[in-house]
Amino acid sequence: MLDTATIKRLADTLDGHVIRPGDEAYDEARGLWNGMIDRRPEAVVRCASASDVARTLRFARAEGLPVAVRGGGHGVAGRASVEGGVVIDLSSMRDVTVDVEARTARVEAGATWADVDRVTQAHGLATTGGIDSRTGVGGLTLGGGQGWLARRHGLTIDNLMAVDLVTADGTLVHACTNEHSDLFWALRGGSGNFGVAVAFTYRLHPVGPEILTAQVYYPVEDAAAALRAYRRLIDGAPDELACYALIMHVPPVAPFPEDRFGSVAIALVGCWFGPVDEGAARFEPLLEVGDPMLSAVVPMPYETWQRSFDAGTPDGARYYYKTHYLRELSDGALDALVELAPGLEGPLSMVGIEGLGGAVARVDPAATAFPHRDAAFSVGFWGGWLDASDDASIRAWVRSAWQDVAPFATGGGYVNYMDQDDERATSAFGRNLARLQEVKARYDPEDVFRGNQLLKPQPAP
Repeated sequence: MLDTATIKRLADTLDGHVIRPGDEAYDEARGLWNGMIDRRPEAVVRCASASDVARTLRFARAEGLPVAVRGGGHGVAGRASVEGGVVIDLSSMRDVTVDVEARTARVEAGATWADVDRVTQAHGLATTGGIDSRTGVGGLTLGGGQGWLARRHGLTIDNLMAVDLVTADGTLVHACTNEHSDLFWALRGGSGNFGVAVAFTYRLHPVGPEILTAQVYYPVEDAAAALRAYRRLIDGAPDELACYALIMHVPPVAPFPEDRFGSVAIALVGCWFGPVDEGAARFEPLLEVGDPMLSAVVPMPYETWQRSFDAGTPDGARYYYKTHYLRELSDGALDALVELAPGLEGPLSMVGIEGLGGAVARVDPAATAFPHRDAAFSVGFWGGWLDASDDASIRAWVRSAWQDVAPFATGGGYVNYMDQDDERATSAFGRNLARLQEVKARYDPEDVFRGNQLLKPQPAP
């Protein structure tokens, strides 16, 4: 354990502050969104600047302590903390600055997408930012960045123009197409393996402020017909349309029918980024199945839509995720999803089918570290529950459901949905793995950031 004098030497150099075991704020500071993760770091350093990050990183290395990096959001796998080490906490660094004329935004890495949307939507602008406004910009971006705008404007990394990053030796670098271009390539999908990103510059697009949204909920008995309607909607859809299919439990709130509270449903939820008055006809296939328990096709502010599903994943609940990519939603895959749907375990659990394609697919798989450009769908198995006594059973269900769909998958997976037990670097990085290992060897040869996805440094032969 670090003595008080040693910690004070660090604290005296910082604009931020250090939180240690025994401090009143310690349990709050070490807690993560995923309540399954219960680690006790030696220090949580709330950094206020890139200089704080560099000083903290050099301090941890000098003391021989492992490091973890915490941004502003979720991090389901728990890599934002470390037992007995130092957490570099960026959550106080959340400034968002928009250049309206250039349509760009510089965003500090502790921000959430709610922070970004609030500032950019004041100017009718946005960039791809996930499906939950509480998601941190850092983790989402470095892993690729799927979201409502992906089919229209590409992944988050396809709109990334630059990254300011503190490398393993404590050096602040600016990575873009003209500076540290090898590092910039790796940061677009290679996860947090290369340093501590402290700021991102994004390209923005005119969005909203009002878009057309659709939410249609069917009882699980209609799962086959509902998922086939979803497939018909996505097949050949223009880039302006985004839609997800969710296997979920009906929340116990109005306007859902009371007799359906807690039952399994198929939710078809989407939005249209073209002119609002042109979008209604696009969602008609979702309404042509049986008798939905609830349906609404309504205009909504984009910023409101981005927050619409936040309540389904409350802070401090227990989460366990797995992931697949599919090149198509084949009959076999669809049948497997229909069969597993009635057994959905965990009150907060969902299986999410995310339609990709569009602008995502028009990027060369070698242009960024994200290799899954041929995937038409991402499937996330998102286990969520409240009681620790259910850990084993719900994790087992998530693994079983994942295995049921595996025969129809590409073998790849979205790095941001990989669980805390997953060691499948090949599935995350595919054909780009060897090049990522070479970049890792240049910027983090001692594997300081080993707590992220298991990408080991490997110099070029």
